[in-house]
Amino acid sequence: MLGKNDMKSSEKNADLNTILGKGTVFEGNIRLEHSLRVDGVVKGDVDTTDTLVIGKDGQVIGNIKVKSLILGGKLKGNARVSDIIVLESKSEFNGEMITGKLIIDEGAIFEGKCSMGQADENPAEKNIQNNMSSEEQ
Repeated sequence: MLGKNDMKSSEKNADLNTILGKGTVFEGNIRLEHSLRVDGVVKGDVDTTDTLVIGKDGQVIGNIKVKSLILGGKLKGNARVSDIIVLESKSEFNGEMITGKLIIDEGAIFEGKCSMGQADENPAEKNIQNNMSSEEQ
């Protein structure tokens, strides 16, 4: 399957450096230069130049700006993803996304808008930036 091969190649390139375990609740924004796995709850924005993995028990309530997103749990917010978003079979995404590639497994829930292509060429980018800015205030 094309989708599974894309996901495996993304996982091979990214070293998992930071894990927020099940039962952890983090409130605030996170900015890091490597990958992050969330199995707990993050209430705030996540910004990384690498991969964000939200495990099946994980939840992020906030906006994300990442290279790749693998969603197994829940994300409520806007996502700006430069490479690929994978919505696994029991995941839930609620918000707007901009991404280069999108894979939605059967059973995933996607409620919102999706724009594909380069962020700087995409008119929805301005809309998401405006939403992110207004939520920060």
